[in-house]
Amino acid sequence: MSNPPSPVHSTGRHRKARTLSPAFRRVAVVAVTAPVAGTILFGTTAFAAGNTASRTAATALDPAEQTIADNLDTRVQDTRLGSTLSGVVIDATSRNVVWGHDATTALMPASNTKLGTATAALTVLGPDHRFTTKAVYGNGTLTLVGGGDRTLTSADLTTMAKTAVAGLKSAGLTSVKVRVDDSLFPEPTLATGWNDGYYPDSVTPVRALVVDGDQVTDTSLDAGQTFAKLLAQQGVTVTGAVAHGTAGTGDVPVAEHRSDTLSTIVKHMLKVSDNDIAETLLRMTAIGAGHQPTFEDGAAVVREVLGRYGVSLDNYEIHDGSGLSRANRIPARTIADILDVADSPGNAQTLSAIIDGLPVAGEAGSTLGPEWGRFDTADSQCAVGKVQAKTGTLTGAIALSGLTRAEDGRWKIFSFIENNSTADPAATKDALDGLAATVNGCWA
Repeated sequence: MSNPPSPVHSTGRHRKARTLSPAFRRVAVVAVTAPVAGTILFGTTAFAAGNTASRTAATALDPAEQTIADNLDTRVQDTRLGSTLSGVVIDATSRNVVWGHDATTALMPASNTKLGTATAALTVLGPDHRFTTKAVYGNGTLTLVGGGDRTLTSADLTTMAKTAVAGLKSAGLTSVKVRVDDSLFPEPTLATGWNDGYYPDSVTPVRALVVDGDQVTDTSLDAGQTFAKLLAQQGVTVTGAVAHGTAGTGDVPVAEHRSDTLSTIVKHMLKVSDNDIAETLLRMTAIGAGHQPTFEDGAAVVREVLGRYGVSLDNYEIHDGSGLSRANRIPARTIADILDVADSPGNAQTLSAIIDGLPVAGEAGSTLGPEWGRFDTADSQCAVGKVQAKTGTLTGAIALSGLTRAEDGRWKIFSFIENNSTADPAATKDALDGLAATVNGCWA
């Protein structure tokens, strides 16, 4: 298809909001110091009492919902889905459960993990937050300082180089050494559930400095070398090899670049399921909450934020921000809870980028695009342009969670997580696409 489908979702619906208390919002967007590792000092939330449990109460389904439930009961038995699946469908307005299948069973969620990462990042840092990369000068050395901007480009560095060179030349300096300072993050390690075979194609070692999303082992040195070449092109001689170092406290700022807003970055991360951005955001979120930029502290912040929104954390376990960890376990109910929070009108100012960032069925350039063979079967192609959903794919784990307007005209939130199917992964994805089309009602 030549053009992507138009977004299918509108937040102009009447529904009870699921929001944080004002006290939480005030505290969550600034750094806080926790006296105990893994605990954040947030204000009292309006959802201190459980608000997700009410969804499990038996409620009469309307005819369209009953059709969804009946068809899903049949179609979830598809052999392409194997025997291990956690699934749930919820009405987005009433929050009544339309259908469930082992909804509280925790399975490996793959990239559906990114939904929690995005929620925490937007809540703690704020949707308008920008990441800053700096160049500072001192003692004959120009230091490129990483600020956690995973979207930095060569064009951005070119602008920084021009600005830096103009300042250097005005001070009568024509040669410098170049070093990179990525000390914002600790030395990269593997997350629980990762193996070094992930490097550098699935994810790169998590550093605070990178350019052009280059998939190399040391993204910081790579960025510094690019910066050095750009300086040379502007007429400044770079002496020696680019090396790691730490900017001096007295170094003078000579150039900086600020990223796009976090909301823009989150949309892109979800559309293409960018693992590197997710892991960088996990660390920056931890820093924003006054914690260390590690997998462990980042995961603790995500858990705390989700809990404050009233998301069910029963059987919830994560070890990274991207979902690459094979030790992650999340039930479909929890994923649906996260989507419900993001979709709540009361949270639109903070979390709308999550809904806006969900790939649309048939949207070229996203993980639900035709180039990935999604929503292109006789059962599911009717849902092109009608389903928004986050994908997830690991060996032995495939997930699809999102929203669609059903035949009754009401929006439904769904989550399907499959593990250990012996079918070809492409066939399993086709089956999940069919389940989403079933929720929509176009595959009646």
